[in-house]
Amino acid sequence: MPGTKDYVLADLINNETYLSGEKLSSKLNISRAAINTAVKALRADGYVIDSSTNKGYKLTEHPDKLNAGELLALLPEKRLDTITCLDTVTSTNKIAKDLCYDGAPAGTVVLANHQSAGKGRLGRSFISPPDTGIYLSYLLRPSLSPDKIATISTVTAWTAVAVCNAIENACGIRPEIKWVNDVLVNSMKICGILTEMFVETESGLITGIVIGIGINVNQKQTDFPPELQEIASSLSAQDGGTKFLRATIVAELIKELDRLAANWPHNASEYLAMYRSSCVTIGKEVDVVSVHTDSKDNARRGVAVAINEDFSIKVRFNDGHEENLSSGEVRVRGLYGYS
Repeated sequence: MPGTKDYVLADLINNETYLSGEKLSSKLNISRAAINTAVKALRADGYVIDSSTNKGYKLTEHPDKLNAGELLALLPEKRLDTITCLDTVTSTNKIAKDLCYDGAPAGTVVLANHQSAGKGRLGRSFISPPDTGIYLSYLLRPSLSPDKIATISTVTAWTAVAVCNAIENACGIRPEIKWVNDVLVNSMKICGILTEMFVETESGLITGIVIGIGINVNQKQTDFPPELQEIASSLSAQDGGTKFLRATIVAELIKELDRLAANWPHNASEYLAMYRSSCVTIGKEVDVVSVHTDSKDNARRGVAVAINEDFSIKVRFNDGHEENLSSGEVRVRGLYGYS
């Protein structure tokens, strides 16, 4: 839940001119002394706030922070009831899974400034340095039977579309998608998505899906390990060094995920159209690798022909036969330095 400091910050963000202590005190129903204490705490956090005896307070420098006050300035107050903002965690998906088991409601969000053990697909790690990226997990409560597992797999593709929409809304940059869930800018990966499903043992119902999203926002290209510098990048690095306020992207992302939750899985046509228009895999030569092996020697080569209505990918292999793939690793020749 937001505290006094968060409410004061939200009001300062949303006012371009000076805001009097009296007005703040009256609106928030707290003392002038409490307002002053909150302003001091915000200054200690790096916010530059000018104060004038006759005018009040004005935010003059807005650092890039992820906290409840930043989101309160951008989202309805009620929405923050199920958003948890943390500094450092092992993994936001782990926290979200624990909350899922504890009965957290649909739409619960876990947001962190840093992950010490971020996870990606196929057991890979996701590098999650502090103060530069967005690490967010979102809880769905679908209550579907296990025979709907094919439907569950579409969540990841829908999420890729939601991420692209959020980034475009917040930054004016429209990313692309490499099947199935890599989000790219200028052919460089700037986002990873990991979905995890939970089944109730007695009923067999799928009771929870945690969507984990990691977005590289303000990293410099040299911040990535040498082995990733030709594969991964950030929004800032691909936009000439522009520094983006992460909270703005987070707010747009939460709006898009709320929209996804309200529409999934029934209103697929809109998401399918956006996914197809954004997918860079179609028409490209690809190598298909089983999830059980990472060897290029075992890859099957072909051409990605189409995205099917269930978001699987149709590949025409070099021997002429076609397959619809819903899992596995599809590597695009010429992308990520893969040849």
